[in-house]
Amino acid sequence: MSSLTLAVRDSSTMLRRNLLHARRYPSLTLNLLLTPVMLLLLFVYIFGDTMSAGIGGGGADRSAYIAYIVPGILLLTIGGTTIGSAVSVSSDMTEGIIARFRTMAIHRGSVLIGHVVGSVVQCVMSVVLVGAVAVAIGFRAKDATVLEWVLAVGLLALVSLALTWIAVGMGLSSPNVEAASNNALPLMVLPLLSSAFVPLDAMPGWFQPFAEYQPFTPAIETLRGLLLGTEIGHNGWLAVAWCLGLAVLGYFWSKSLFNREPK
Repeated sequence: MSSLTLAVRDSSTMLRRNLLHARRYPSLTLNLLLTPVMLLLLFVYIFGDTMSAGIGGGGADRSAYIAYIVPGILLLTIGGTTIGSAVSVSSDMTEGIIARFRTMAIHRGSVLIGHVVGSVVQCVMSVVLVGAVAVAIGFRAKDATVLEWVLAVGLLALVSLALTWIAVGMGLSSPNVEAASNNALPLMVLPLLSSAFVPLDAMPGWFQPFAEYQPFTPAIETLRGLLLGTEIGHNGWLAVAWCLGLAVLGYFWSKSLFNREPK
């Protein structure tokens, strides 16, 4: 059996293992999904009319704010879902199963690949569920073409991949599950400090540079442009650059930690 065939076979096995764990123990995923759904409902139904008037410069109509907020909520959903990846990896490392895998004749990288691919699948499913809630309360992307939808899905998958590799590194570097959950929390907090809820020019001047030059803002603005037809500008290239950079950083960081001999 060739090395590539062995890697694909073992990675598929590890992927099934992680998906079975997610299916048998759905509480973590559901708890992480609850935050973006609650924020979506809170901002739309409590603040929606006022925020729509401020953003649109017209009358109070929450439909304008629904359209504005949904892309940011979808990115926040991905950030929250990847926290589960950090917890899952840390659990494997601290409970001894990784030590058992090291003694078996399996492809060494298949363990991490299974976690990453499984997390991306869960991110996509989470985005679909939150997106369904958004559609149910009035979100529409009527002007998006088929190509723009394809690009939007591709962007969401790329963000999922990048954040998952970072989350895997956080899980591997954490001494226990609780620390992994806390270390990965910025993946959910950073979208709150971006243009997800209000435009950059509505923020205090001292805070605007941070919100503008962090990875979530260009991704949100690109997704917003693809779905709603707003101006994307240079945000598309920035979003792709951020995703590729984080994915490469997370991959080599995770690989280094995983290959490190246990003490």
